[in-house]
Amino acid sequence: MKSYRKELWFDIPARRAIVNITREVQRCIDESGIKEGLILINPMHITASVFINDDESGLHQDYEVWLEGLAPEKPYSRYRHNGYEDNADAHLKRSIMGRESVVAVTNGRLDFGPWEQLFYYEFDGKRKKRVLVKIIGE
Repeated sequence: MKSYRKELWFDIPARRAIVNITREVQRCIDESGIKEGLILINPMHITASVFINDDESGLHQDYEVWLEGLAPEKPYSRYRHNGYEDNADAHLKRSIMGRESVVAVTNGRLDFGPWEQLFYYEFDGKRKKRVLVKIIGE
C-alpha cells in the first residue's frame, strides 16, 4: 500500500468562486503512481468546500442563488459569529455544501460517472487557502 500527500493552493480574488480542480487532482494521481485506490480532496479551511457535480455555468449560478437565499452574506449583523469576522455566512454555506470528496482511483484515473467533475468552492476568499489531496492505494 502506498500513500501520497500534496497541498493545492488557491488565492481567489473574489469572496466566492467555484473552481474546477479536476485536472489538478488528476495530476496528483499521475505524480503518485497509484493505479488503484482512493483519493481524498479536502479543503483545509472551514469556509470552503470540495464537491462533485457537473461543470455547467447555469448550475454554478444556481448554487450561488440557492446558498445566498439560505445563508445571505448581508446584513452582517444577523449573525452572532460576525462580532469577530464578517464570514458567518461562509461557515454556513460550507456546512451545506459539505467538507470533502472521496473518489475511487481505477487504472490511474478518477473513477467518475458521466459529467462528474471536482470543484473547489470558496465562500470567504481574498486570501491564500489550501486543499489537501491524500491518495492511498497500490
